[in-house]
Amino acid sequence: MSGTPRTSRGLLTALAVCTAAGITGAALIATPASAAADNLSVQYRTSASGATADQSEPWLEISNSGSTTVPLSDLTLRYYFKSDGPSVSYRFACSWAVKGCANITGTIGTLANPTATADRYLEIGFTSGAGSLAPGQNTGDMQLRFYRADWQTLTQSDDYSFGAAQTSYADWNKVTLQRAGALVWGTAPAGNDPTTPPTDPPTTPPTTPPSDPNAPALFDDFSYTTSSDPAVRQHGWTVKSGQGGPGVAGATWSPADVTFSSSIMNLRLTTDGTAAGTRETELQTTAQKFKFGTYAARVKFDDTPTGGPDGDHVNQTFFNFTPLNAPMDPNYGEQDFEYLPNGGWGEPSSIMYATSWETYNPDPWNAVNTHTESRASYDGWHDLQITIDSTAITYYIDGQVFASHGEPYLPETPQFIDFNHWLIDFGGQSSSTPRSYDEQVDYVYFVKDQVLTPAQVSAKVAGYRTAGTAFTDTVPGS
Repeated sequence: MSGTPRTSRGLLTALAVCTAAGITGAALIATPASAAADNLSVQYRTSASGATADQSEPWLEISNSGSTTVPLSDLTLRYYFKSDGPSVSYRFACSWAVKGCANITGTIGTLANPTATADRYLEIGFTSGAGSLAPGQNTGDMQLRFYRADWQTLTQSDDYSFGAAQTSYADWNKVTLQRAGALVWGTAPAGNDPTTPPTDPPTTPPTTPPSDPNAPALFDDFSYTTSSDPAVRQHGWTVKSGQGGPGVAGATWSPADVTFSSSIMNLRLTTDGTAAGTRETELQTTAQKFKFGTYAARVKFDDTPTGGPDGDHVNQTFFNFTPLNAPMDPNYGEQDFEYLPNGGWGEPSSIMYATSWETYNPDPWNAVNTHTESRASYDGWHDLQITIDSTAITYYIDGQVFASHGEPYLPETPQFIDFNHWLIDFGGQSSSTPRSYDEQVDYVYFVKDQVLTPAQVSAKVAGYRTAGTAFTDTVPGS
């Protein structure tokens, strides 16, 4: 399906409204003396203000009012909360950030000295890719969230750092900020200075998970001649033809525009601004047999046409899905990479979406999904990866985490693997001059029930190529 219009993050709404906020402006004035030296401050707002919610949504900014530039990788934030029980675990996600979600880390830790309003904390850090904070600048939005791993409703009205009335950004001293280990902003719950080691580390020291060399896997180097090459179907691929969604009504899915050269597949989209003159492309696995495991592909996105005017609302994708057999079908699921080089769905310019779907109703429209987006150009080659296990869906771009989504979006049934390239609408460009866009694919790889790191995926692909293996599929049918 890939490409149903996006829904807002407001799908997950608070279940009740908290009426006991009571944080005064005077309470925000108390700031450690060290903060004056660094002139760093933290601003906070909540996007989920209820006493209970499906997920807590602390949105944060860091401001630099000093005279020196501060590397963001030197900084660490802590948001303090009271868990719903000693055995309850939580997961972090970044929905969107000016600095890029791939450059923001989040871990859940346990306080050494629990209080009535805090026994856990969410710790936020930055990679070197986040860059620096110059004098007079702030980080811009960091739209963060955390939720119970069992996806049950959580209580946040008793959380130390939560402020129900903070629906717009303001200084907030109940979130702490450290620079190189020293506290520079905020006040922690009593007895829990953030420099004090917690009783439980926020994460187990990272290790590379072992991979099973005999795990069922699919690898295809796309060493075909044409889309009508008999090996394409023999290797379990279907090339879409005829008409039908997604995209503009009346457009044609063109097998002739799925081409191969030097082990590179090209999916070409061509349009002249009319439905009759629009040709789209799609390649999908014949078998619906992929669920938990690691999905990966190297894809080249295309921002500009090969000729003619630019600006069409094209959609270039790599995704996995189970078909929707009825409105709100509980067996439907989908995990998408969708790149819109010229915008679309109300977006004015380049945007990358990672979207995880539970289900939807096409008419009247009702979607149960969540997404993470990056408003930036992704023109050129990129390594895309999706890992799925029984707890999380994690999206990677070029080896960096782009998004992480949990329940209720995990797939319930086996899925297809798909690449398609299509036109959302004619809103971007209505010229009658023919123009074409290319989406190229170097390889696709899937390994069943194995959550691999990007480095492990690269090693597996290199191993196939060193051995001269252009295609293998040992994944059993569903």
